[in-house]
Amino acid sequence: MDTFDDLMNQAFGGSGHFSASEIEEARRRQKKHGGTLAENLEAVTGRSLTGNRPLHADPAPGSSPYAGLGPGSISSGRTDSPFSGFGSGDKTSGKPERPAQEGGQGNKPSGKSDSPFSGFGFGNRPSGKPDSPFSGTGSGNKPSGDGGKKADDLSGKSLSDLDREISELQQNLMKDFEMNNRLIRENAERIGGGSGIDPSLMAVGSAGEAGNALSGFSFGTEPAPFERAGISAFSGVEDAVSEKVFGQEAFIRKLTIAFKRPFVMPEEEGHARNSFFVTGPEDTGKHLALAVLTAELSKRKLLSHPGIRIIDLSYYPAAGKDNVFLQDLYTALQAKENVILFENFEACHISYRSYLNELVSTGKCRLSERYILQKGQLVSVQSSFVAEAVSSFSAAGKYLVFISTKGVNKLADSYGAPFINALGDICASAALDEASLRKISGVKYGQLTEKAAKQLSFRLTGDPEAFLDFSMTKAERSAGLTGILKFYDDVLSALAELRLSGTYEEDAEAELAVKENHLVFTCGGQETVLQSALKKGYSGELEAVKAEMDNIVGLEKIKSYIFSLEEYYAVQKRREEEGLKSSEVSKHMIFTGNPGTGKTTIARIISRYLKAIGVLSGGQLVEVTRADLVGRFVGHTAPLTNQVLQSAIGGVLFIDEAYSLYRGNDDAFGLEAIDTLVKGIEDNRDNLIVILAGYSYEMSVFLTSNSGLKSRFPNVIEFPDYTGQELLDIAKITARSKGYTIDEGAEMPLLTYFNTVQALRAATAGNGRLVRNKVEEAILNHSRRLVVEKDADLSLLLSMDFDLSDVEG
Repeated sequence: MDTFDDLMNQAFGGSGHFSASEIEEARRRQKKHGGTLAENLEAVTGRSLTGNRPLHADPAPGSSPYAGLGPGSISSGRTDSPFSGFGSGDKTSGKPERPAQEGGQGNKPSGKSDSPFSGFGFGNRPSGKPDSPFSGTGSGNKPSGDGGKKADDLSGKSLSDLDREISELQQNLMKDFEMNNRLIRENAERIGGGSGIDPSLMAVGSAGEAGNALSGFSFGTEPAPFERAGISAFSGVEDAVSEKVFGQEAFIRKLTIAFKRPFVMPEEEGHARNSFFVTGPEDTGKHLALAVLTAELSKRKLLSHPGIRIIDLSYYPAAGKDNVFLQDLYTALQAKENVILFENFEACHISYRSYLNELVSTGKCRLSERYILQKGQLVSVQSSFVAEAVSSFSAAGKYLVFISTKGVNKLADSYGAPFINALGDICASAALDEASLRKISGVKYGQLTEKAAKQLSFRLTGDPEAFLDFSMTKAERSAGLTGILKFYDDVLSALAELRLSGTYEEDAEAELAVKENHLVFTCGGQETVLQSALKKGYSGELEAVKAEMDNIVGLEKIKSYIFSLEEYYAVQKRREEEGLKSSEVSKHMIFTGNPGTGKTTIARIISRYLKAIGVLSGGQLVEVTRADLVGRFVGHTAPLTNQVLQSAIGGVLFIDEAYSLYRGNDDAFGLEAIDTLVKGIEDNRDNLIVILAGYSYEMSVFLTSNSGLKSRFPNVIEFPDYTGQELLDIAKITARSKGYTIDEGAEMPLLTYFNTVQALRAATAGNGRLVRNKVEEAILNHSRRLVVEKDADLSLLLSMDFDLSDVEG
C-alpha cells in the first residue's frame, strides 16, 4: 500500500469501525469525487472515524480536533497523539529534541516513538496547537487557534472527551495491529532471505520497537543481511569450491561471477539478484558445484541460507494445473533458500513458461486470477472485494538458476530470445579430463573404504594405485564419470552381498586386488571374483527372445527388420566408443494389416527384445486403446494421455486400433489426445518407443489427423495375411500349446479349408484368430466324442472334430 488512504484503509479496515466492502466503496467514491478517504467513508456510511458525529470536509481553523487532516505538510505538536507526525513530507515536531522515526517518506521527527503511526508524513505543516490529538494533520497550512477552546463547532465535545475517544480508538488499533506486528516481523525475516512477496502487496521494512506496530514502516524491501557483505568476501571462494569439484576451474569461475554480479552491479528494485543458465555434459559436476558454492557463500555470510530450492519443471507437462504450478512457485519464492534451481525446462508446458519468462525479465510474474493466502496456501477467489489479494509474485532477493545438459539454443527455442537476453550469465561445464577423473576416483575410493568399515565391517586393503588404474578403465571412451560412479556403486553393492550371504568375522580384513582384469575379493583365505557377487538384475534374455521370435510362423520380413536393429545399435555403440558421432533413427513404428496377423504378438516381443539389446531402460509394454487416452470431460484428456506416456517411458507404448483416436475434425477429445501424444513422443524420443496398430486403410486416414504424425512414424510395417500352409502350422502349434495334437488325417482337409478361406475372405476371417477359434472348437467336439468313444485318444484331434462347413462364412 503506497498512499495515505491505503494506510488508512489498512488501519481502519479491520478495526471493527468499517467493513472491507465499505472501505472499497469509499475508495471508489473518492476516485470519482475527490476528498480524503475519511470524508468518503462518512459519506458512504454516515459514521465518523471515532464512531460519533460525522467528519466534515472543511472545519473551521483552530476549532476542530481534526483540523489539518489531509495531504499537506505536518508538524506534530503533541507527543502522545496516536497520529502525531502523520504526513507525507518534511515535518518538524513541536518538540525538536525528539528523534525522527524511521520508515516514513519524508524527514519526520515523530512526537512519540511508540505511536502506531509515528514516522508517517506527507508534507510540511506547522501545527499551532500543541495538545490537539490530531494537530499537524491538516490539508493545508492551518495554524490552530486557541489551545484551550472546546471544539463545540463541530462535535460538541471537549478536547478531553475527544482524547478519551481517541485513546479508545488507539487501543482498538493496537489490538488489531498486534497480529499485523507479528506478521510484519515474520515477513521482514523472509525479506532478509529474499522474500517472494511483491513489496507492493506487503510493504514490510523493519518491524520497529516492541509495541510499535508500524514504526519504521517502509515502501521498499529492506536490504537482506547478506547484502551488507563486501565483494572482498568472495576472495578465495573459487579455490574452496575447486577442492571439492575437480577439473572445472573455468566453470567455477563463471558460477562465482554469476553470484558476485549483484554485489558489483546491484539488481533493479524488485528483480532477482541474478538469473543465469547452467549447462554442460552429464556428470560434469554442475549440481555439485552449485551446492558447494552455495554452502561456501553462506558460510561467508554472502547468502543467508546454504541450501538450494529445486523445482522440477517436468512435473508440469500439461495445461490446466495453474494452481499447482503457482503454489509450488510461490512456496519456493517464500522459502529461506536464496537459490531456486529450475530443472528440465523443456518439459514444462508452454502455458507456464510465460510466468517464468516474466519472472526472469521483470522480477515479477503477474497472476491471471486473484488469490488469497489461507494457511500458507494460495486460494483462487472470484470476488474483487477481497482485502490483501495476491496478484503477483516477486523474485526479489533470489537467484534464479536454470540447469540442463541442453544448450542455449534449446533454451531459446523454448523460452525465446528475450528470455536469453534477460539472463545475467551463462555458465557451461566442460567434459572431464583424465586427471580430473582420477582425482574423483581417488575421492570415491576413500569413501568406499570408509563405508566398507562403518557399514559392512570390512577393513579393505590392497594397492590403491592398482585399484585406481582399474577404475579408470571403466571411464574409457565415452563412459566418463558415469563409468567410474557405476563402478564404485557396483563394488559397494557386491561387498554388501558378500557380507549378507557370507560368514565373515566382524571387522574382517579383506583385500581387493586386480587379477586377470577382474577385481578379486580375498577374505579369510577365500577368493571371490567381486562381479560374481552382484545381484543379477533383469536385463532381458536375448537368446530366449530370439527363440520365441523364430517360433512365430511367417512374418519373415518383419523379423528380419527387427533383428537388424541389434546390428544397428551395436555399430552405433562402437562409434560412440571410438569418439565418433552416433546417429539416431526414429524407433517408432506403425503396424498395419488385417485382424489376426500378429501385430500385438510382435509388439510384445519387441519390447523385451529391445530391452535385451540395451536400447530401452525398462522394457515394459503398455497396451492401451482409445478408452485409456481420451477423457470423459473437457480438460481430462491431456492429463490422462500424459499419465499413460509416463507409465511407458523406458519401454514400449502399444496403441491398438489407433485409428479410433481420430473420428473426424469434430472429435475435439480425440484430436487433443493425438496432439498430446505427438508432443510426448518428441519429448521422450530417447527412451520410449510408440507402436500404433490398425487396419491399413484406416491408419492411412489416421496419419492425416496431425501433420507431425507421419514424420514421427517413418517405419510403417505391413503385416501380410497368412497363407493356408502358415495357418495350418499355427494350428499345430496352438493345439500343442493346449496339450493336444492334430491327426495327420486332418491336416489335408484343414489345409484345403484355410486356403479357400484366405482366398475368399482373408480380411474378415481373422487369420490367426480363425485358427485359434477352430482349434478350441475342435477340443470341445473332441470332449463330446469321448463321452461315446470311451477308449479314444484323450489328446488326439481327428478330422471329424473340426467343423469346416463355414468356408464362405
